[in-house]
Amino acid sequence: MTAMLTPHHDGSSLYVSDAAPHLGDTVRVRLRIPHELGPVAAVRTRSNPDHEPRFTDAAVVDSGDGWDWWEAPVEVENPVHGYRFLVTMGDGSSVWVNATGTWPTETLDADDFRLVAYDAPPEWVRSTMLYQLFPDRFARSSQANGRTAPDWAMPAAWTDPVDDVPPGRSQQFYGGDLDGAAERLDHLVELGVTLVYLTPVFPGRSNHRYDAASFEHVDPLLGGDDALARFVAAAHSRGLKVIGDLTTNHCGDGHEWFRAALGHPDAPESDFFYWLNAEHTEYVAWLGVPSLPKFNWASAELRRRFIEGPDSVVAHWLKPPFSLDGWRIDVANMTGRYRDDDFNTEVRRIIRRTMVEVNPDTILLGESTNDAAPDFQGDAWHGAMTYANFTRPVWGWLSEPGSRSTYFGQPVGVIPSYSGHELVDAHTRFAAAFPWRVRQGTMNALDTHDVPRFHTHARQGTVPVAFGLSVSMPGIPVVWAGDEFGLSAEDGEASRMPMPWHLLGADVDPAAVDPATGVTAEDARAMLDLYRGLIALRRRHPALSDGGFRWLHVGDDVLVFVREHRDESVLVLASRATADVRLPYEAASGWASAAVVYGDVLIDVDEPGEEDDGGARLRVDGPAFVAVALPGVAPAGD
Repeated sequence: MTAMLTPHHDGSSLYVSDAAPHLGDTVRVRLRIPHELGPVAAVRTRSNPDHEPRFTDAAVVDSGDGWDWWEAPVEVENPVHGYRFLVTMGDGSSVWVNATGTWPTETLDADDFRLVAYDAPPEWVRSTMLYQLFPDRFARSSQANGRTAPDWAMPAAWTDPVDDVPPGRSQQFYGGDLDGAAERLDHLVELGVTLVYLTPVFPGRSNHRYDAASFEHVDPLLGGDDALARFVAAAHSRGLKVIGDLTTNHCGDGHEWFRAALGHPDAPESDFFYWLNAEHTEYVAWLGVPSLPKFNWASAELRRRFIEGPDSVVAHWLKPPFSLDGWRIDVANMTGRYRDDDFNTEVRRIIRRTMVEVNPDTILLGESTNDAAPDFQGDAWHGAMTYANFTRPVWGWLSEPGSRSTYFGQPVGVIPSYSGHELVDAHTRFAAAFPWRVRQGTMNALDTHDVPRFHTHARQGTVPVAFGLSVSMPGIPVVWAGDEFGLSAEDGEASRMPMPWHLLGADVDPAAVDPATGVTAEDARAMLDLYRGLIALRRRHPALSDGGFRWLHVGDDVLVFVREHRDESVLVLASRATADVRLPYEAASGWASAAVVYGDVLIDVDEPGEEDDGGARLRVDGPAFVAVALPGVAPAGD
C-alpha cells in the first residue's frame, strides 16, 4: 500500500494563474511541497522555449497544513509551452517534478506540464456530461412505421436480438429515428446529462451510417433535415446541447463525390481520393474496406466543400435551423494521413477555424483510439475520444480476472488484469502528455458503440466504482445509451442494441425480462437510479468538474484521490474489495468538516499530537465508491 505525500502541480486554477494565456503573457505557476519531503533550499521552473532551456526562480507564497506553496513566473513563448520544476533540497540533492510525477533524475520534455496559447475551449466543456446516442437503436417514432426499409436493410422488430454476424452486423435495421429520439429527451434530462452525441445522421448503406452517401442532408429514414432541426430545438429547449458525427477520413462508396470520381479521372472530385490505377477504378480505402474510400486532403476543393468557410459541410450544420453545438470527428487519428502525406494538423485547425467563424461556443472532439496526446495539444481538438488513459486501465482493474472478450478492437483474448498501481501507472502515462484543459475535455468512457459493454465482464459490485471514476476523474463522463439500464454485450457491434424502454413502464412486473437483452425491469431501474445518483454527484460538486487532481493513496484493491478547488474539495475512495486505508493527516485539509456525500464509509480522524503525527482512517466493506466533501483549498492571497 502507498500513501502519497509528494510535491504536486496540475493545470487547475489552484496552480496556474491563467488557463488561457496569449503568446508573451506571463503566467504564475505554483508547486505545492509537503513538509514531509524535508528542508527545501530552492525551487525553479525549467521551460524549453524554442528548444533552449530557460529557468525562473520560485518563492514561497504560503505555508500551512503541512505544505509550502511555491510560485514562479513563466513567460509563454510558444503556442504549447512546456515547463517542469526543479526542487533543490537542503542537503544539496534535487528532484524534478513533471506531469508524470517526482523524479530524482532529469526528465523528458515530452513529460512536461503545458501552457497552451491557442484559443480556449468554451467554458461549458468542463462541466459536460455526455450521452452517446445511436439513432437506429435509440427510439422509434410512429412516423417510422410508414417508411419503407431500403434495399440494403434487414428489417428487425424492436425486441429482436442484435445480429452481430455479417451481413447483419451492418445491415440489421430497427428503424429508430430522430423524432423518436426527441420523444425520449426527458429521459436524458432526468438522467442529468448535458450533451447529446449523435452518431452519424447522414444517409448511407448501413445501420451505423459511417459510410455516408452525402453530407448535404439528413437520412430520410431518420426523418430528414426537418427532424434534425426539431431534435436540436427540443434538446436546446431542455438545456441540452447536441453534437454531430463527421467522417473526415473517408466516406461511403455510394457518396456523390466518389461516384462522380470513380472511373472519371477528369472529374473535379477525382482529387478527393487516393487512386491505385490510372483509370481511377481502384482506390485506397479505410483499413482496406472497399465501401469506405479514403479522402485525400491535399485537395483544396475538398477542403472548400467539406471543412473550410461558411459554405462548407462543417459550417452548414452549425447554423440555424440545425444549430449543432459541435462535432465529434470519426477516425480523427487517421484523417489526412497516408504514407508520406500528413495533413492532419491542417485539417483539424481548418475545422476548428470554420467552427469559430460560425459559432465559437462549440466543441470539437476527435476519435483517437490509442496514444492520442501528440495530436491533442490544444490547437483544435478540445478533447479526445480515446481509450488508453481511462477506459482500458479501468477495465483492467475492475474486470473479472481471466475474462475473454473482443477487447477494444484487438483479437479475442484475455482482458489484461491490473492492480490499482498498474491502473494509476497506465492512466498517468497516457494522460500526462495532454495539456490540462484538453484533459478536462477528454472522454471518460467505460464503453462506446465500438467496444464491448463494461457491464459484461465487470467484477461483481464494481459498476458503481467504474462509473464513479468516470464522473470524478478529470474529463467528460460518458453514458453510452443503454449503460444506464445495465446492458451487456461482447463486442462493439453487439452493444448497439435497441433501448428496452418498456422496462420502465409503471405497470411492468419487476421480474419481467427484456427478451433482446436479458435485463429485468428491476435491474434496469436499479441501474438507472445508480447512474442518476452519480451524475447528480458530479453536477452538485464543481470540484469534480474543475478542481485539481491529486492521488493520496494507491493500493492493489483501493485508490484514493482528491479534487481540490477554492470553494470546496472532494475526496474520492474507489475500491474493488473491502479496504482499510490510513492517510497522513496532511494528505487533505479540513478533516473536522468532512461530510460523506456519496457511498458508505467509516472515517476516523486523529489530530496530530506530541507523540503522533495523526491521520485519517477510511474503511469500506466490499467494492465501494465513496465521495467525501471537504473545505476548499487556496494559498494565502489567492
